[in-house]
Amino acid sequence: MDRLRPRHRKSFTGFTKTEIEKMEKMLEVSRETVLDKEFCQYVARAFSRYSDRAGKPVVKWTEVHNWFHNAKQESAKASKNVLELAGASLPVKSSVKPTEEKNQDLSELEFEARSSKDGAWYDVDMFVAHRELITGETEVRVRFVGYGAEEDEWINIKKGVRERSVPLEHSECHKVEVGDPVLCFQEKDDQARHYDAHVLEIQRRMHDIRGCRCIFLVRYNHDESEERVRLKRLCGRPTYNN
Repeated sequence: MDRLRPRHRKSFTGFTKTEIEKMEKMLEVSRETVLDKEFCQYVARAFSRYSDRAGKPVVKWTEVHNWFHNAKQESAKASKNVLELAGASLPVKSSVKPTEEKNQDLSELEFEARSSKDGAWYDVDMFVAHRELITGETEVRVRFVGYGAEEDEWINIKKGVRERSVPLEHSECHKVEVGDPVLCFQEKDDQARHYDAHVLEIQRRMHDIRGCRCIFLVRYNHDESEERVRLKRLCGRPTYNN
């Protein structure tokens, strides 16, 4: 009687694009539970039932676990890289928060990044990954607040990532001076985005029950257009002197 040949499991060929997109969303929503065995088993079973996986080997929970583990490690490395650069280049104090402790905990810093698509600045939700270019510069893959993985961008750390700009309170208008760089909320052509600008002129006015009534003439850096705005549309950059 012939002996049956042992059945070998087909080697795992990797996750599909759809599966990766789903795991990226899971990582974003359930970051603290993605490494749980039961969670990974559930994901593996779900992926194995997908019609586009017909003829391919079933997904093992350990493969799902390894993907999440590596993704979290890569994200941590990217964040650490940004924080190291932040410690070397970001100002220790900001006039926007004059009572802030001099020795900031860099891990608590919030960041914003400039999109290459429109040149506007958006809040950073997380740093997904990082890579070194042949030029020696570092880029990070940025996940923007309110946007999914499909909108992620690779952004140069030194040129397009910085500490988050801070909205100015009504009582802080005196800190803004002519020539100061600001982040201004521009409403134009049915679109509203935050762009870098600088202050050309200030009309100081008495405050009332509504708050600051001063008028600021700003010039946007990206298109050289000028606009008169109120304080509520300005965010202070952490470069002012107290």
